[in-house]
Parts: sequence; C-alpha cells; structure tokens
Amino acid sequence: MFSRIALPSRRAIAVAAMSLGLCATGVLTSSAAQAQTRGGTLRAIVQPEPPLLMLGLNQQIPTQYVAGKIYESLLTWSPELQAQPGLAKSWEISKDGKTYTFTLQSGVKWHDGKPFSADDVVFSVDKFLREVHPRARVIINQFVASVKALSPTRVEIKLKEPFAPFLKAFVSDNMPIVPKHIYDGTDYKNNPANQTPIGTGPFKFKEWKKGSYIILVCNPDYWQAGKPYLDEIVFNVIPDAASRAVAFERGDVQVLRSGDADNVDIKRLKALPNVQYTTKGWEMFAQQSYIQMNQRKPPFDNVKVRQAVMAAINRKFVVDNIFFGLGKVATGPVSSNTPFYSSDVPAYAFDLKKARALVKESGVDLSKTPVKILSYPYGAAWDRLAEYTRQSLEQIGFKVEIESADAGTWSKRVSDFDFDLTFSFTSQYGDPALGVSRLYLTRNIVKGSAFVNNQGYKNAAMDELWDKAAAATSNDERSKAYATIQKTLVEEVANGYLFELENPTLYSGKVHNLVKSAIGLNDTFADVYLDK
Repeated sequence: MFSRIALPSRRAIAVAAMSLGLCATGVLTSSAAQAQTRGGTLRAIVQPEPPLLMLGLNQQIPTQYVAGKIYESLLTWSPELQAQPGLAKSWEISKDGKTYTFTLQSGVKWHDGKPFSADDVVFSVDKFLREVHPRARVIINQFVASVKALSPTRVEIKLKEPFAPFLKAFVSDNMPIVPKHIYDGTDYKNNPANQTPIGTGPFKFKEWKKGSYIILVCNPDYWQAGKPYLDEIVFNVIPDAASRAVAFERGDVQVLRSGDADNVDIKRLKALPNVQYTTKGWEMFAQQSYIQMNQRKPPFDNVKVRQAVMAAINRKFVVDNIFFGLGKVATGPVSSNTPFYSSDVPAYAFDLKKARALVKESGVDLSKTPVKILSYPYGAAWDRLAEYTRQSLEQIGFKVEIESADAGTWSKRVSDFDFDLTFSFTSQYGDPALGVSRLYLTRNIVKGSAFVNNQGYKNAAMDELWDKAAAATSNDERSKAYATIQKTLVEEVANGYLFELENPTLYSGKVHNLVKSAIGLNDTFADVYLDK
C-alpha cells in the first residue's frame, strides 16, 4: 500500500532546509511583471530508481532526470532546437566549419567551491567523455582533432572535418561537463565521487536513501544570479504504479513523468482539478522504442528469424492497447520527427502466416533454441509488452521465458551483451549522426554501456555510409545516404522497430516553468517555482 512507502516527511525536509541555510525565501518579480515565488520543495518521482547519478557514466532516463539538475553542458536548447547559452555564454564557428570557439560564463563554481574553468571543459571532452560516454565518444573520436584552453574562459575545439550537427552534441546528458580536479588521473568508473556527484548546476546532491528518496538542495552559489527559486527537490522512489498515481492525487508529489503512472490512468489523472498536462519537452530526444535481439548467437543471428519476429508483432495493437495510444508505429531506425527521416523502407505487416513461413525459410529449429526476454524495468506497460511478445513468439514456434530485472541489472546485462531479447528506447538528439548511428556502427560494439551496438549488428558497407553521411556538408548528400541506411537496417532488422514514444507530463497547477526547453524535465529546473 502507498502508506508503506518511505517518503521523507514535510517537517523533516523543512528542518533540514533550515539547518542547511538554503536559498532565501521571498518574492522576485520578473521583467514580465510575474511574481516568481522563492522557496519551497518540489516533490517528484524517480522511477525506476537510478543505479547512480554520475551523468557522464550513466545515461538512463532516471539518471538524466535527477542528474540534469546537478550537471550542465556548454549549451541548452529551445523547443525549436535553437542553441542557447549554458556554461558557454557565446560561441563562434569558423568559415570552414572546423573550428569552434566557446567563451565560458564567468564566476562559475563547482559544488565543492572549486572554480570552474576551460581546463574542465578540455578534460571533459578530450579525456573523460572520449573514453567512457557511449554517444559522445563516437562523435569525439571520429571528428574532434583537438581541444585546447585559450584562456581560463575560452575553449577551442578543432574538428578533423566539418560536422554540421556538432553543436547539438552539447546536451547535458550527451556532453556533461565534469570536474577535472575530481576525476583526472582516477579510475572514472570506480571514483568515490560517483556516489556524491559534484556539478555546476542549480541544485546540489544532499542525500540518497536507497529505495526511498533522493534529495537535491538549492545551490546558493549558482552562476545565474537569483536562481534557482526552489529550496529543494525531492525525488521519491515508489515502486508500485498505483501508489505513484495515488501520491499524485493526494498532492504528496507534484509531478508525474511519462512512465510514473500507468498509461491507463493518464486520462483520469489529467482530468483532476488544477492538473496541467503537456507532451512538450521531448523535441531534442524524439524517443523511439525497439526490440533488441542478440545477433551473436542462434536464433537471432539469422536475418529471416528477425524478420519473422517483426511479422509476428502487431505494433499497432501495442501502441493502441498496451501504451493506450501514446505513440506512433515506427517505420525504421530514424524517428519521423527527426531530420533525414525516410519512409522509403520495407514494411512489416502483422502476419503470423508470413512469420511462420520466414521461420521455415530460415532453417532454424526454434525448439532447440529457447530464448529469454529480459524485461525492461520502466513500468507496467513494458511488463505487458514482454508478456505480449512472449505470446506472439510462441505462436510461431519459439520457446520463451521472461526474466525480471531492475534498472541496474538491466543496464549491466545489456552492457555485457548478456541477453537474448530485450526492449529499449533511445533518444535521437536532432540528427542521425548523434543519436542513431551509435546503435549500429561496428566500432561501437563495446561493453560498458546499454546504449551502443549491444545487439552486435555488423555491416561494413553501412559503417562507411554512416561516416560519409555524418561528414557530408550537403543536406542532399546526407539525405540520400541516410535513406539508404534506413532501408538496409529495416530490411536486415538491425533492431526490431516498435514505436515512436509520446511522453505526457502531468503536474500541479502550483508548479510553474516546469517545461521550457527541448529537453524538458531533464533540464536544470533553475527557473521552476511554486505558488505558496
């Protein structure tokens, strides 16, 4: 029952705030003459509980949600995907498109009080992210020739060749800037600071009671004068979906993300008095879900078997009945909301007869290759998808079991290629070179991340075409290359494309400025304030 969930009491948080000397309360009036109230605690839910909060090492959605208030990148992004100042207040691009010069904000401090400088940016991009980040390292290793501090507040990044979407790589979860003085010369993945993350953002890590809550507190030395407005953010860990819905109804939490509540409850919850609803804030991500089949071993090393899986899954049924219409059937690896999308790809209609015929063509005896579905730990809808997939595959001859996993276990097993079949959804970051290629490049078959080419897809011709498309300066040339790539990946079922996600956010009418950018709830919350 919900009453058993260990939420921190309002009195306990108030006492903690007083003892910590958090940001002063009061009212600040903006130039738009709208009173922005200072103080208060925003209560939200983090589901599932993240394995850690070091954003450079883990980019699962719960980590992004919490750690996006701790870490920052050089840029932020408007809903129209226009670059806005972040830790960089301005930037210049050379005429040949190969040199990017960033001028950094002045007076920025790390949460431990140490000064932030260009050296931190150089370390983050040229060493830390180049080594450990599943998306950033693909771009950095392919395109970045050098990263140099021109002064304490100026950084120069030289590219080996022009790369048109380079600026879009600077998103907090893609290119988080991390403190050199804490990580340089250490074992990044085992650094003790990973348990007490230190960033430059408007909120500082305070406490994490595993299985109960994570508390972030106002950073009184934040570089944006007068911000943040909130004293604290409490992310409650509530494992049961029904209890999460009850917590929102009772006002114990003020924000519900996509996945916090079961999709079947969304319509009812959005109709509650004083509840706001939006699907904005996902423009940069354009998230897309897929079935990931381990192609290193039978039966999924056979393309006909993978094609049979696609024919056996009724994706429209999945969208309409499992996710209650919050999505759109995908046609391939690139979202229809992303530049260079092509619909000229093979279509996989739901057809069990065709699926059985493809299994027969494959020559694979499915009775001798039982498979296990590694469940995706993001709520009841994904559990139902696993059960539906099991039933569908059994109808064409598979023997299937379902294995449960929490977020940390799922990430570790997928990172180690220890799975037969699982589900995932990933973000596209406004360009296939940033968010899509990482899932298919042969050189990105690397252990240690759940968001690389974990399925083991290999196609040398596509590797070459991915690189050609990324480096091309002509949009026409890029479009043609990406059209060929999409057609090939769909034909070979490099992943089993399911649907483009539609992500609802519900929140109390007392919460303001919650979703303002293209990364929405994963942004800093520096501008969020509460009515008293």
